[in-house]
Amino acid sequence: MEGSACLRRLAAVAGNEIRPVAPLAKPEPEGCQVVDPVVVAALAVRTPAGPGQVRLLPPPTVSCEMARAVSLWLDTSLQPLARGVFERELTALRVGGGHECRRRNRQTQGSMSEHATGQALDIFAFQLGEEKQGGLEVSVERPNGLEHTRFLEAVRQSACGAFMTVLGPGSDAAHANHLHVDIQQRRAASSRFCQ
Repeated sequence: MEGSACLRRLAAVAGNEIRPVAPLAKPEPEGCQVVDPVVVAALAVRTPAGPGQVRLLPPPTVSCEMARAVSLWLDTSLQPLARGVFERELTALRVGGGHECRRRNRQTQGSMSEHATGQALDIFAFQLGEEKQGGLEVSVERPNGLEHTRFLEAVRQSACGAFMTVLGPGSDAAHANHLHVDIQQRRAASSRFCQ
């Protein structure tokens, strides 16, 4: 497969459904270019039954490095967490806010959002099991009971180790209905922002 070393590594994993983004006819404005943009339809995870897959609905455009970070988080943290809490496999993430040329929190002024460079992803819900077989959806905005709430708290904690910034319900009004994760480097490489 053509593309960057990052894309070749991800594409070589059975179960990953990822493709490069064709160059735009008109370049993005300053501050909105994505280095190595990819569309991610699904990422591979390990399950007790063998290779599995988590779909991203709808497939977002992110940087390849962001896709790699999400892939690692899904496989090493989220899938085992879903299995431990619900005894089901994580099968899909309902997402939004991959690459989008805009400022933070959709303000008219201020710093550009990490979404502008494809370094961020917003997650609205987690699908466990298949819908046809009585699958379960855990909404970030409206968890259904204590088990869902505890799962979302554990998800946020695991995200805080995997990403540079994690924002969700309770952090501010702009993140009341989703979990924002990004890999934008902070001033110090070891610093993370987790709310």
